[in-house]
Amino acid sequence: QVQLVESGGGLVQAGGSLRLSCAASGSISRINAMGWYRQAPGKQREFIATITTGGSTNYADSVKGRFTISRDNAENMVYLQMNSLKPEDTAVYYCNAKRVGLYYWGKGTLVTVSS
Repeated sequence: QVQLVESGGGLVQAGGSLRLSCAASGSISRINAMGWYRQAPGKQREFIATITTGGSTNYADSVKGRFTISRDNAENMVYLQMNSLKPEDTAVYYCNAKRVGLYYWGKGTLVTVSS
């Protein structure tokens, strides 16, 4: 089992920045990809960004150029730096880990962007 705990959410004005963190624990060996998803009220959960152990990244078009995912393998952490935030970025943000074909999720952290 892999446990994921997100932190760093909060209320920010449009144009502002936040940095989300995700701490992984448990059976963390053989985790290859980690990433972030979000779910806005009344909407389905959507992909935001992912990063492999080797550092390869992939982003949703909606956040390219504004969000940056990074990973500290030694500390078992993954981060999401979010800049130029927009009201439509308001959502619960979830950390995700893929390990041996299984996916694990954190409980999420709420990001609210005011206009």
